Parts: sequence; structure tokens; C-alpha cells
Amino acid sequence: GVEELLSGVERYAPQPVYPPEFGAKVFKITRDAQGARLTHMKIAGGALHTKDLLTGREGDAPWQEKADQLRLYSGAKFRPVEAGAVVAVTGLSHTFPGQGLGIEPDWAGAVLQPVLTYRLELADGTDPHTAMQKLRQLEEEDPQLHIVWNNGEIHAQLMGEVQMEILQRLIRERLGMEVRFGTGAVCYRETIANTVEGIGHFEPLRHYAEVHLLLEPGEPGSGLTIASACPTDQLDLNWQRLIFTHLLEKPHLGVLTGSPITDIKITLLTGRAHEKHTEGGDFRQATYRAVRQGLMQAESVLLEPWYAFTLTLPAEQLGRAISDLQTMAGTFDPPESDGTWATLTGTAPVAAMKDYPLTVAAYTRGRGKFACSLHGYA
Repeated sequence: GVEELLSGVERYAPQPVYPPEFGAKVFKITRDAQGARLTHMKIAGGALHTKDLLTGREGDAPWQEKADQLRLYSGAKFRPVEAGAVVAVTGLSHTFPGQGLGIEPDWAGAVLQPVLTYRLELADGTDPHTAMQKLRQLEEEDPQLHIVWNNGEIHAQLMGEVQMEILQRLIRERLGMEVRFGTGAVCYRETIANTVEGIGHFEPLRHYAEVHLLLEPGEPGSGLTIASACPTDQLDLNWQRLIFTHLLEKPHLGVLTGSPITDIKITLLTGRAHEKHTEGGDFRQATYRAVRQGLMQAESVLLEPWYAFTLTLPAEQLGRAISDLQTMAGTFDPPESDGTWATLTGTAPVAAMKDYPLTVAAYTRGRGKFACSLHGYA
């Protein structure tokens, strides 16, 4: 029935109208047999020719690169690719999945985020540094995969068992490495409970930068927000933009457990640069130091992830479920029941609930249904 389905789609689906200006959406990064980096994209407007210049941004830095080859992957054909085509382009090194080129906007970002971290054990004796370089290739192809280097150990931040099994197979097939995963640990976050000022100063020989930041508790779920209260006559706008870039370019770690910070508003109060000796990297060091110094003074709070869950199970096993959820320190609404089936909805800490789907499957003999999503950090 595949042929009939495709011919039906072709016949009845409305034809999209593509604008004349060039636009494309990157959806995948891979490598060919020779190791050349391939950027797979769908052309969403205009046309793309071999040797055309493509532009984009990586963080705050603009880039410009040539499209070396255009490959339509039923073979390699070097002809202009019209709107609507799906093409692989060589010669681009800064692209990422979800990126918009030309008039096409970037992808809005992930709906889900991993809340469990697993230690990756190299079962075949591969050197950890070599393994990390290879794993970075997979991370580049899939930005949802979070590989972290932590004191000589490799950790992967994953959603759970299914993603772990897929990653294990992918590493074996693509990278030729055998890996095992340790027990999952919870990904914590940190925030602050009071308002503090952090000052960062960087002044080795022939370098100078100074940054003053105000750190305030943010709304739950707001993440890291930044603002400026610094007049441009005190610090040029280009330096201020650079400080913002350094605030957002990496996850800053808290001082309690070394977990990433969240729900904090950071305001640039003032800063100083030297006419001759200040370079861009100086502000990176001063910004990092200002954040760290502010966190050292603040009253830090550890946050743990909570799941929002829906549990449907036979009514006779409702009492067991309620008892389990109370033991987990979960909160839930009054159960809904039709006499045969019962449904519970509520929230509970990830640490207590991470293995609970297996428990539900066991005590309901596979009849219970358990669904959860990240509710937030508390």
C-alpha cells in the first residue's frame, strides 16, 4: 500500500508556495565514508547553487562559508537545487540541526530536557579522551544528546532506559565502541534566595577587564535571564554585548553541588575596559569570575526535578498506588474511578519516581499505564 499512499499524498496534498528569497532549514548532520561533514537541509525558498555563500551565526559570532557540493542522495548531482528539495551540502562546519539559513528562522528549541545522568563505562578499554572526541561527533549530529566530561569520567544526560539502549547500539555501530551505563543519578539545579553583587576583575600583564553584576532570585521556571543597567558612557555597547555572550555561552555551575544554575536574573551594573590592553577574552574571564564571586556570597538553594504524572490502573490496585505516592512525598488530586479503572494525576520528585514505571508494570501485571513529563524544579 506504500505506492498508493504516496500517489494519494502527491495528488491531494496542497502544493506549498515558496518565496523567491533563499531559505533553508538544517535537519541533520552526518559524515560520508571519507569523513566529509554533510549538512542535510530542506530548501524552503529560492534556490541554492554550488559555491553559493551561506551565512549564519554561532552564538554571537557570524560565519560565512561556501556550499562546496550539493548532493541529492540518490547519487551526487551538482545542479541547482530548487525550493522544496532535500539536499546534503558539504563544506559547512558551523551548522547544527534546527538551524535556519537565509529567510528561514531557527528551531524554537526542545520541549523536553533530560533529568537523569548516567556514567558511561568503556567496556572495551578505549581511552576516555579518544572516546570523548568520537562521542562529540554524535552530539554534533543530535544536539539533544548531552555528553558531559566530569573529573575524568564521561556522563550522558538521558531521558531513560529506551534512549540509553538506542545510544548503546548507535555507539557500537557507528563508533565501534562497546559501552555500559551505570545507575542513573538525578540532574539537580541550583538557584539563590537573596540578592547579591558579584565583581570580576582580570588584570594580568597587558590585559584588563572589570565586570559588576547584580544576581537576583528569578521566577520559578524562568531559567537564566539577563539585563543591563550600565550606561554606555561607562562601558561601550560592544563590550556589554560581549559580557552578555559570555553569560549565555555555557551553563554556569553553582557552589553547593556544582549543578547548573537556573531561575536567576543577572543585571550588568557597570564594567571597565582599558583603551590599549583590553581584549575580548579578558571580559570572558572577568564575567565568569563575577558570576562565581556573586554565587559564593549568595544563599544557595538546591533544586530537584519533579515529574507531572498520570497513572491509570485497575481500581482494586488504587490503594497500593496511593500508598506508593505518599511514600514518595508526591502530591495528587482525588482519584477518578468508574469502578473498573482508576486514574491518578499529580506531581512527585524524579529521584523517587525514576524506576516507578517498572514497579507499576509489575504489580498491575502490565495493565497499568504510567505517563510523566518534567513539571519543573523545586
